[in-house]
Amino acid sequence: MKTYSIGEVAKELNLTAYTLRYYDKEGLLPFVERTDSGTRLFKESDIDALKVIECLKSTGMPIKEIRHFIDWCSDGDDTLQQRYDMFLERKASVEQQMEELQKTMELIEHKCSYYKTALDAGTEVIHKNNKIEI
Repeated sequence: MKTYSIGEVAKELNLTAYTLRYYDKEGLLPFVERTDSGTRLFKESDIDALKVIECLKSTGMPIKEIRHFIDWCSDGDDTLQQRYDMFLERKASVEQQMEELQKTMELIEHKCSYYKTALDAGTEVIHKNNKIEI
């Protein structure tokens, strides 16, 4: 079975070794094996787990809650419902974020159109009949 160093994993996941050490310190990597000298040895399954951790983190989930998820995974099938419910909650959170980003994009597209029209006309006066633009 192939193993990877902390540097190799950091590079593959575009993280720093410091971040991986922090995750380990925070209890997010209980599955990562170590050599007798304490060097972390990452397996493919550990990298897959880190991808899930990074996914959850990107949704705004706090490290403490991610740790609960990792603990639930270690607890086995008894926690399937908690894990399912957590992902449903994350899904709803991401959908809300996407709605907010869509509104932001619509405003940005409007402003791009506004300034493109003004540039083409050589003046913002072309928009004088519209409400005040900033």
